[in-house]
Amino acid sequence: MSRAFVFPGQGSQAVGMGKDLADAFTVAREVFEEVDEALSQKLSTIMFEGPDDQLVLTENAQPALMAVSIAVARVLETEGNIKLADHCDMVAGHSLGEYSALAAMGAFSVADTARLLKIRGKAMQAAVPVGEGAMAACLGLSLEDAQAVAAEAAQGDEVCTAANDNAPGQVVLSGSKAAIERAIGLAKEKGAKRSVLLPVSAPFHCALMQPAADAMAEALAGVSINAPAVPVVANVAAEKITDPEEIRKLLVEQVCGSVRWREGVLYMKEQGVEQLVEVGTGKVLSGLARRIDRSLTGVAVNGPADIESFLGSL
Repeated sequence: MSRAFVFPGQGSQAVGMGKDLADAFTVAREVFEEVDEALSQKLSTIMFEGPDDQLVLTENAQPALMAVSIAVARVLETEGNIKLADHCDMVAGHSLGEYSALAAMGAFSVADTARLLKIRGKAMQAAVPVGEGAMAACLGLSLEDAQAVAAEAAQGDEVCTAANDNAPGQVVLSGSKAAIERAIGLAKEKGAKRSVLLPVSAPFHCALMQPAADAMAEALAGVSINAPAVPVVANVAAEKITDPEEIRKLLVEQVCGSVRWREGVLYMKEQGVEQLVEVGTGKVLSGLARRIDRSLTGVAVNGPADIESFLGSL
């Protein structure tokens, strides 16, 4: 079966994440220790025990989600005595998950990935003063209708853009708070089933994130990138890439650019992928698979039981 491994983004974090892996597998503990050491921070304690208000901070949530994804990937490889790259045709990750995908395929070291995501999280949080930006989910609108709402909602020098195209009828807008609030009303007029503000700390994936994109350009310039073992379907391109310099460029563009998840999944389907295997925490991406294309199957591999079941299916 042709499959792609996919890696979750922010929002999938929860206190207790990774603890069952650490309790059961030495190799998982080693990943968490490696991330703690790279960050000079006991991130694993926040992951396992909380408090929640520390885990949800963007600068903690991003490396934490990556750490669990890489821990699952390493356990799959050691327990199954396999290489993940031999069991997939491509990989992808949602926003920060693209870093997890790249690390899983050897493009980055785990330590570099942790440090990059710490910088990314801090820079994204600092790019816009709290209260000046917002994000809203528009449910029941096509991407084109959501883009039209965004264009109409932005007044003067305000920013309002489609930040995440997650699935048919599930588009997230991001930008200036006043414009996003206006967009919620306009979306209802356009026929959205529901349009709601999201509980996020900053307006991700829009032009307001330019200071964070500049910070990532500087950070990525100092990091070695290898060609990944299999191609990565990039968020902003919605097609596969392997060239390290192209990866570097698109990761910078990704900070302000749209996450074209729906298009990326359809591209994977066109390339012959039949199964999306979500590696890490939560079931968001495996759940979206069938909403995007009913012929796709989505499988979430989060904990020890999932790992055993998935390895048994290979």
